[in-house]
This record gives sequence, C-alpha cells and structure tokens, in this order.
Amino acid sequence: MANTLKLEIVTPEGTVYSEDVEMVTMPAVMGQIGVYPDHTPVTTQMVPGEIIAHKNGHDLFLATGEGLIEITANRVAVLTDLAVAADRIDEAKAEEARRRAEARLREKLSDEENAAVNASLSRALVQLRVKRRPRR
Repeated sequence: MANTLKLEIVTPEGTVYSEDVEMVTMPAVMGQIGVYPDHTPVTTQMVPGEIIAHKNGHDLFLATGEGLIEITANRVAVLTDLAVAADRIDEAKAEEARRRAEARLREKLSDEENAAVNASLSRALVQLRVKRRPRR
C-alpha cells in the first residue's frame, strides 16, 4: 500500500493544487467523503464546501464550489468552479459578494439571472464559512 495519493484540483483558471497527500476529505453529493491511498475507484459530484488535504501532519483547508471528483487508487482529481485556500480568502470581499447577491435576489430576475446570483451567493457563503471556521 502506498502512503500517499496525488491530489489535483483544477478550476477554469488553472491548476490550484497538485501534491501528494496522505488523505483528503471532500464535500460530495452523498455527504463528506474521506479518501486514503488504495481507495476504491469512484466518480461523483462535488457540492460547495471544504476540502481538507492532510500532508506531513498539517492540514490545508480550501473553500470549493460545485464540480466533479474522480478517485482512483493513487489519485484524486477535482474539477471545480472554485478552489481557494482558507488563508487566501478575502473575508471582506466575500462578505460584500454575499450582500450584493442577497440584494439581487430581492429583485425580479429571469431564471438564468436567478441561477447565476444563487451560484454567486453559494460561492460567497462557502468562502465565509471556511474562513470563519475555528481551527485547532
């Protein structure tokens, strides 16, 4: 059994993370999933939430949006519309984005506009949740 697996996180802007990790937890449609090396192959949908990558006794916390997860025995590939490390989240910008989205939702919007605003609100809320979560 290998001690690590390759975690690759890709957004439309490019590769956000590509490292060997000991374990990763991710938000999936079926709930939070944890992946160790030699995991059974799985492909699933990711929901907005937090990815936690465990490496060398340290944790990396990332706010993530919707996406796809492909798991093999030695690799986890994540394609997502958002992936930001907790220490790089600008809380003031995320809070402003939340306020703007909530204000827009009070307006009369088309279905497409409503979907876009809800997606923006979801991205802002997940960033705020990850940034504000107490850490050990």
